Formats: sequence, C-alpha cells, structure tokens
Amino acid sequence: MNWERSVAYRYLRYLWTYRFTAGGKWVILALLSSAVLGSATIEIPVYQIFCALLILLCADRITGFLLRPKLEVLGTFPTQAVAGQWVTGRYELVNRGKWPAFDLGLRFLRLPGSFDAVDQEMTLGDLASGERRTAMLRLCPQRRGLHSLPPPRAYSTFPFNLTRDGRSQAQPSSVLVLPHFHPLAGLEVPIGTRYQPGGIALTSNVGESPEYIGNREYVAGDAARRIDHRSWARLARPVVREYQEEYYCRVALVLDTFVPAGRRAGRRGFADLEAAISLSASVADALSRGEYLIDLFAAGPELYVFQAGRHTAHFDNLMEIVACVEACRQNPFETIAPALADELTNISTVIGVLLDWDASRRRLAQTAVEMGCSVKLLVVRDDEPTEPIDFDDGQVIRLSIDQIVQGGIEVL
Repeated sequence: MNWERSVAYRYLRYLWTYRFTAGGKWVILALLSSAVLGSATIEIPVYQIFCALLILLCADRITGFLLRPKLEVLGTFPTQAVAGQWVTGRYELVNRGKWPAFDLGLRFLRLPGSFDAVDQEMTLGDLASGERRTAMLRLCPQRRGLHSLPPPRAYSTFPFNLTRDGRSQAQPSSVLVLPHFHPLAGLEVPIGTRYQPGGIALTSNVGESPEYIGNREYVAGDAARRIDHRSWARLARPVVREYQEEYYCRVALVLDTFVPAGRRAGRRGFADLEAAISLSASVADALSRGEYLIDLFAAGPELYVFQAGRHTAHFDNLMEIVACVEACRQNPFETIAPALADELTNISTVIGVLLDWDASRRRLAQTAVEMGCSVKLLVVRDDEPTEPIDFDDGQVIRLSIDQIVQGGIEVL
C-alpha cells in the first residue's frame, strides 16, 4: 500500500500545511516536547507547561469552531500568464454569515510545484456580516503549460492566530502559462515566393483578393465571370479583366522536442527544450511582424501542425500551441519528416530549431534543400553535438542556453 495515498497521511498533511498557522505549529511542537519530557520524570514541573499549552490550543479550537465565518470568494485567476513573470488574481470576499468575521486571510492550498506564491499569509482584517472586501493574490509560474489551480481558501485565525477556520466557496481555475521569450530586433530569412495552389480561395479567407492588373480581349475559354461588360459596351468587342495570381512567402518552423529517456525534468522543465521553445517563440514573433505564412511543425506525444501569419491566425494562437508542447522521448523526425515532405513543394524556407545534430536531422535538412527550399538551422546546445555539423547547403547557427535565456540575441 502506498502510504502517501492513505487517508491518514493526507489528513495529517492537510492539518500541517493548512489548518495550523506558523504559530500553531510551534505550539504543537512545544506541546509534544513537553509531553515527552514530562513523561520522563515528575520532579520537574514540565507537565504544567504541557497543560497550559493544551488549554490554549483547546480554547483556540473551540472558539474558532463556534465563530467560524461563512465566506464566499468571487472572481477567478487570469487565464493566461507568462513563465517567470508575476501575475495577480483579483478576488472579492463576501461575509455570508450572521456574525462578523475576524482576522481574515486568503490563500491557495496545495499549489502546483511550478508556482511560487508571493504572499503565503495575507491578513485582511475584519469583515462585518454582508460586507465585501477585495483581495489580491500574486503567483509566479515557473514552467509553461496548462495548469489547474485549486480554489482559493478564505479563513479566520481568530482568536489566537494558531489555527485556520472558515467555510468558503470559490471556483477552481486553469492558467495557460506561455513561454517567456525575448523579441528579436531582426531576423534574416532567406526567402523566395512560391505559387500556392488555391491561392484565390486562401486569400478570400484572409480578406484579400487577387490583384487587378488590367484588361485584355476575350479569348475562347476565359471565365465568363471575368468579362468586363462596361468595356465591352465601349469597345464593341468582348473584354475580360486580368488578375495576377497569388504568391506567398511560406516559412516552415520546425521545433525539435526530442529529449533522451534517461533525462529527468527539473522544476522548470528541461533547460535546453525550454530554451528552444523560447527561441521558437522569438522567431515566430519576428515572422509574424512580416508578410509571411508560418507553418509550425512540433512533435511531442502528438504532432502539432499549425499555420499562422497574414491574418490566417494570430501570433497569440501560435503561442498557445507552443505552450502545450511536451518533450518527446522518441526521435520525432520520423514523424515530422513525412508530414513536412508533403508541404515542401509550397514552402519557401525551412527554419529548424534543433537540440542536437545527427543523421536523421541531416536527412530532413537535405530533403528540404532538394525540394528547392532555403534552410536555416538554429542549434541550441551547450555541449558538442552527437555528430559534427557538416551541412553546407544552408546557414547553421549554434546558440547556448544562456544566450537565449538572458536575451543576449538581437539579430539572427
């Protein structure tokens, strides 16, 4: 039996982490110490200390139970945050009981391990029956991803600030923690334009239309909807409008998420993977400020394929996808390569954010070159790669984790 899942263990943990305050914990420790010393000899009047502490604790528990307030906590925590940055939740406490509530406090119980709370003990004073009071709770998420937060607990430490009592109602919330990144001042992208099949349909979806370049005489087979009736009436012969087909600069952003199975994640995740995701966000941010179509290929437990740019989707949507990407314990390029190969005929540039360099990554880059794409590789690694980087058909830049985390990169 796993003792950590037992009811007794969970109840004792609840008492120690929530029910007793810091002062209450010292009283409990002093009570146990005096009980041990008092049981050893009766010559020293240690039992008097034990009795006094026991009476104090019982008086606090009885009074706190009889006067425990009935509180309601209104409000929710912000739905989005950024890793490493403080975020503030605004709540409103309402006293629904018949009696005033004294020495009120508000806190989260059992936060996820990747969250830091700035205010462990927050005192809000007294609250009369039916009154409301606003309180702020600040948290600092250390790791990106979708996290569930427990409902905040409102309580009273009256009368001796030894225990917490109170009946409170609140709603749990979830927070999507986005990766932190440093914007790039410039990004050199070796690009070209390629004709996109179905370009007219695509541009209609993004609120654009093919560019009108002039008129010409009607030729058998021209679409009737392009006939310019006014020009036909003026010239007394059929005339059609001529449009320029749509060409786009389409960039594939390939994110390497492979982490060997022997490694274990720290409190902030895998340092190299988090740096690669931060760098990918910086690159995507720079591309989103230009006239590019961005195709994100990221392999976690599932393959993520997402398109953004030129108003097809917002950069925030892309960040939400990147925030939930998880480490892949199997080589992801076996999954990325077929999906990417199907799109290479329409892609102008491939930007790869890699964690290592080996034969599988070389094959992917070489396939992109053979399909006529420009390739730019960003290798995020402190140690030497598994194999020497011998790729001469594109640009390769090695970056350290500290360079990315500290924001020491301005231009790529």
